[in-house]
Amino acid sequence: MTTTLTRTLKLPSLVLFGLAYLTPIIVLGIFGIIAETTGGAAPAAYLVALVAMLFTAHSYGRMAVAHPVAGSAYTYVRRSIDSRVGFLVGWAVLLDYLFLPMVIWLIGGSYLSAQFPAIPIGVWIVGFIVITTLLNILGIKVADKANYVLMAFQLLVLVFFVALAIGSVVSANGAGGLASGQPFFNDTAGFATISAGAAIAAYSFLGFDAVTTLTEETVNPRRTVPRAIMLVALIGGGIFVAVSYVTQLVHPGGVFEDSASAASSIALQIGGQLFGAVFLAGLVVAQFASGLAAQASASRLLYAMGRDSVLPKAVFGRLSEKFHTPVANLVVTGIVGLIAIFLDVATSTSFINFGAFTAFTLVNAAVVFHYVRQRRAGQQLNPVSYVVVPMIGAIICAYLLSQLDSNAITLGVSWLVLGVVVLALITRGFKAAPPEMTATEKATVEAAA
Repeated sequence: MTTTLTRTLKLPSLVLFGLAYLTPIIVLGIFGIIAETTGGAAPAAYLVALVAMLFTAHSYGRMAVAHPVAGSAYTYVRRSIDSRVGFLVGWAVLLDYLFLPMVIWLIGGSYLSAQFPAIPIGVWIVGFIVITTLLNILGIKVADKANYVLMAFQLLVLVFFVALAIGSVVSANGAGGLASGQPFFNDTAGFATISAGAAIAAYSFLGFDAVTTLTEETVNPRRTVPRAIMLVALIGGGIFVAVSYVTQLVHPGGVFEDSASAASSIALQIGGQLFGAVFLAGLVVAQFASGLAAQASASRLLYAMGRDSVLPKAVFGRLSEKFHTPVANLVVTGIVGLIAIFLDVATSTSFINFGAFTAFTLVNAAVVFHYVRQRRAGQQLNPVSYVVVPMIGAIICAYLLSQLDSNAITLGVSWLVLGVVVLALITRGFKAAPPEMTATEKATVEAAA
């Protein structure tokens, strides 16, 4: 009997998973960097990024209905455009899914290392990896329950931060100080700076698409997954815009002594030493929750590619008969995470958005290809939903991709070139299509949807 993923997740759990992956408190973790890039218009950057993500979230929803299986962008592009293009998208998005847990664990370790300098950062990183991997191996239901507790604490810290920020603004400028256009438009912020900030801010949204990797563990996925995608993008985006707005009111402009730790300084300013400690705890808990979700998604993408035999099936395409989870893939992502011990945050995050924007652009394009194919087959689909909206999403994402710094583009393109070499090897010089899951496996998965 074939071991399959177990359908246990409903809409609230799926939305919670996506929000945990987003890590809402990350808006404060990178606030200084975005405010500095935009010239003091951080909420404007988040608003632009939100609009871009909503168009793309719509496209992911359409694809989740058409192809209710794990694999996300890799599967959608493979089935709607071409198997070779799908492989390259899966390869590109590995930059996001495979290395994002590493970055999350590195950031969490950096926070703790700064607070407890006597303990090497490697100890914290290994601790994150071991605990997270064990929870994910035990199953998605265990990870789901852990997410409820972790998200509750994270959101509580955010609520306190916003309340204290509002109190600080009112105390300094009166209630009227809460209504200001400066965080969106000011003399030092322009279209170019806000666009550059939006390209960075999009990092905070990585996660709305990740819920599609849990399609095969979701009850009624054709209805649940599209709704979850839009809700995660809307809720997450609303939090990002609101929190960055009040934070920008507390500290107008984009000049900081240290942009990387700007939010920590602001937390001390508005709440004193006690809240500063609580804020640090919130950031660490948020990184743990995000790492839990990110590792789960990475393991499902590797499972989808392994099941298709574009990665070694004996390793990546198998599930544990006991836990019904891709144990080998979880261990692999944990091992990759150990690289964080030897990297800094700036280096490790420089190429993640390249993979994300590449995937977003091509998923939007995949919706249009799906529309054309279905039309030729005699099925009528809404052209606004399947052509106009995804084309706008593709254009916006391609533009944001072009706004990434040169290091990110160089590393991303180099990774894609390596992917082309791997593709050439597994397709015998591009003469054959990449392997795909067998008809029996596909029927089993889709029948359960």
